[in-house]
Amino acid sequence: MASRGEHSATHKSGTQRQAGQAGRGTHGPARQVHARRIYDSAEPADGARVLVDRLWPRGLAKAEAPLDNWLKQVAPSNDLRTWYRHDPDRYDEFRARYQAELAEPERAEALDQLRDMAAAGPLTLLTATKDVPHSHVQVLLDELTDGG
Repeated sequence: MASRGEHSATHKSGTQRQAGQAGRGTHGPARQVHARRIYDSAEPADGARVLVDRLWPRGLAKAEAPLDNWLKQVAPSNDLRTWYRHDPDRYDEFRARYQAELAEPERAEALDQLRDMAAAGPLTLLTATKDVPHSHVQVLLDELTDGG
């Protein structure tokens, strides 16, 4: 069971989802991909910890942040983020618009970097958002585990 703030990608059957070779290019063997809030403590099973928000989290000093990389290029555009305002009623439309943005060259390259990291070992996507299941991180989890 995931602890408070941790969101592992799971199939409807309840099994953990694995990032595989789905999507663009060949990215090696399947690996675990998780999501958690950046404010939560790091866990040994996290593997590579990558912040995927465009803006730096409030109240967190960069020098003290428990992460390996900040890949803000994969985050939604400012326009999309502002339009969405984390309104769950807009999530389906947000998801479709964000998936279209992920096809743009800069975001596609950043998504490929995440795929490569997932192929190299466990990967944890970090975010400051409180509602991970209705965020861009859920879309990224789906992209990394199902190939979109």
